[in-house]
Amino acid sequence: MSEAQTEEKKKILKARAEVLSKEPEAKEGIGESLEVVEFLLAQERYGIESSYVREVYPLKDLTPLPRTPPFFLGIINMRGRILSVIDIKKLFDLPERGLTDLNKVIVVRYRTMEMGILADAVLGISLTLLSDIQPSLPTLTGVRQRYSKCVTKGPMVILDGAKLLTDPDLVVNEE
Repeated sequence: MSEAQTEEKKKILKARAEVLSKEPEAKEGIGESLEVVEFLLAQERYGIESSYVREVYPLKDLTPLPRTPPFFLGIINMRGRILSVIDIKKLFDLPERGLTDLNKVIVVRYRTMEMGILADAVLGISLTLLSDIQPSLPTLTGVRQRYSKCVTKGPMVILDGAKLLTDPDLVVNEE
């Protein structure tokens, strides 16, 4: 690669970085919104507020642990850190597809608690208008209702990150 080509690439990358670093402009007529990371669980759309999401990580080198609840998938080594991964599909009694290369781990954090949530696929980040949010659907009962925050018109169930990360029922003890 010539020096001119290298300089041209640097200019392009710098221009891209400047565009991406700018805050998005507020649009006229758009009210308050909620930024969520959207993902699929058994062909249903779910989301979690992006403020709880640290990163999305590929599911690899999963180590199952014996004597753990069915929803506890196991642990992964994420760049030297051990991270617990839960399978919400088992918790919500949703149909399972098995693990594939498409599965992702959504790393969520609240205060000092951090864990991974298994997703069939991550769809991306979306802005959901607060005016498009309903408290909950009557079809969401039991555990699904317990961890859901609200439902959008889409429909997409937005999970309550704080409840997921602070619920003692999701903490695996040796007892």
